[in-house]
Amino acid sequence: MIAEFGSFALILALAFAVAQFGLSAGARIRRSTVLAAAGEGAAVASFACVAIAFACLLHAFITSDFSVANVAQNSHTEKPLLYKVAGAWGSHEGSILLWCLILTGYGAAAATLGRGLPKGLKALMVATQGALGTVFLAYTVFASNPLARLVGDKMPVEGASLNPLLQDPALAIHPPFLYSGYVGMSVVFSLAVAALIEGRVDAAWARWVRPWALAAWSFLTVGITLGAFWAYYELGWGGWWFWDPVENASFMPWLMATALLHSAIVTEKRGALAGWSLFLALGAFTFSMLGAFLVRSGVLTSVHSFAVDPKRGVLLLIILGVTAGSGFTLFAWRAPKLAPGGVFAPVSRESALVLNNVLLAAATTAVMLGTLYPLIREALTGAAISVGPGFFNIAFAPLMAVLAIILPAGPLLAWKRGDLQGVGQRLWVAALIAVGCGLLTYAFVSPRKALGALGIAIGVWLITGAAVEILERTRAFRVPAADSWRRLTGLPRGAWGMTLAHLGLGVFVLGACFELGWKAEAAEALPLGGSLNVAGYHLTLETVGPVDGPNFDAERAMIRVSKDGKPVCTGEPDRRFYPAGGQTISGIALCYRGASHLYMVLGERRRTTAGTPVWLIRAYWNPWASLIFLGPVIMALGGLTSLSDRRMRLGVARKRKQEQPA
Repeated sequence: MIAEFGSFALILALAFAVAQFGLSAGARIRRSTVLAAAGEGAAVASFACVAIAFACLLHAFITSDFSVANVAQNSHTEKPLLYKVAGAWGSHEGSILLWCLILTGYGAAAATLGRGLPKGLKALMVATQGALGTVFLAYTVFASNPLARLVGDKMPVEGASLNPLLQDPALAIHPPFLYSGYVGMSVVFSLAVAALIEGRVDAAWARWVRPWALAAWSFLTVGITLGAFWAYYELGWGGWWFWDPVENASFMPWLMATALLHSAIVTEKRGALAGWSLFLALGAFTFSMLGAFLVRSGVLTSVHSFAVDPKRGVLLLIILGVTAGSGFTLFAWRAPKLAPGGVFAPVSRESALVLNNVLLAAATTAVMLGTLYPLIREALTGAAISVGPGFFNIAFAPLMAVLAIILPAGPLLAWKRGDLQGVGQRLWVAALIAVGCGLLTYAFVSPRKALGALGIAIGVWLITGAAVEILERTRAFRVPAADSWRRLTGLPRGAWGMTLAHLGLGVFVLGACFELGWKAEAAEALPLGGSLNVAGYHLTLETVGPVDGPNFDAERAMIRVSKDGKPVCTGEPDRRFYPAGGQTISGIALCYRGASHLYMVLGERRRTTAGTPVWLIRAYWNPWASLIFLGPVIMALGGLTSLSDRRMRLGVARKRKQEQPA
């Protein structure tokens, strides 16, 4: 009965979403506060019903109710509780229900918190959220019900189990964060549609867009980082990013959201770039839907693609086409009628942000072409091709390098008309430190790694530039220490958030450039007692023995690591066999050496011609790899810090209250 109750709750949620759209649209047409309140109430009710349905699905997974088809196909009684819960969104149906839960949750939050918006704009925003909820809930109810019972089949005693690659803590929480980022862009999309219909984009609109974009961007940053970390230590290939199409599918909306955050600042402060901000708002959610389609449709072959369904993928493509097509058609019709914004000089903070947006847009285009071109080529000609990391390194990396070089100068330029010479005088010490670090890396670490040394210089430039930004805000070394401390503690959280985001980017660049430029690897088939060397470390295979896991059988090795004859650490990589799914995967071992990693993988067992058992051992030395994952965490922390700024949360309500139309 619980599954049927959840299915009924989904149908109610769809009905409330339809009511949300109709009532809110009627409120805008009739200027009715009663209809507007009813529409907002329907938004909250729709979210409550989806939450009930999701709770019913969780109950089915936790209790191993194999009469539910979704549970029978994606769970098993021997799975740990965490992975039973993760199984709720590990399937196509469950992931779509998670999407609907977050979508209606954002819709309810926007309806509840939007008191500072003009009433007409808010009604249209809630109506658009209702339309999006209607589309995705209809898809869930009629084509992808996660609570459907098994039909015509005998209920299995044990389930088919969740894909072993998904049975990992990082990937268990990866989809909720990623979807919170994807779907968070829906509010930005709805605000853009509402502004286009109203024909008005002003500082109040931009101030209201930024918190939603920041929240979605922060969640998406964490989600992408969790996915990269999972690929790093779960897949056993020694790397963290391969420009895989599914990785790109999450990266494109992140780039668009990053551009939107910077563009919205210009719209808020100067009233300029209104049309461009609207375009980015529409594009960010469009790329989010594109990512969902690419991952769930089966058109991509990827180690990241799970729960694919080509038939229902066509429906997702139709949803994408209708939603994005409607938004951009409205943009083409209404955007030219928007009032022009403020004028600014070629050297100004506005110009720096425009250049920032141009580079981000070009980078997004490069990633999109590299991701979609093979699909389009195969659809038209039938010839299968692939676009590898080489293309992205050539097309994407130079754009990001230029962006990183100009980034520290932007916050130091004045609005409307800046002083480039004055900015140079403030940043010359940072530039000197960055160039010095790059030259030292090139001269003493490896003269053959010129590009790596350039990357190190850029990373240091970003970090020192962020430090200069804070020092300039506090007027350090120019005023007494007490005054400087007072300024430091009085800085708004938005300023701290921006600095943290730029600092985190610098930390990431440092880690990525050092890891890519100076990593080392070795592989050898070793008998017990055998050894191999990598980057000055001596690895000895001590033992290999069986291990019983909660729902797997494993063969686990113990590898002793030493350097210069001194013991360093012990690694225990393994190979796990999951009887329920009949799959074998490798579990890696990491030896942390400061910010660097010694990465060990146990391969399959073999036998020599003499009959001696040997095991393939692969080892990677990944210098400064921890910074690759620390940097995005700092960036996300910067986004959340900015989001907590009281001016961003309450400024619209205080400053624009008198401007609300009746």
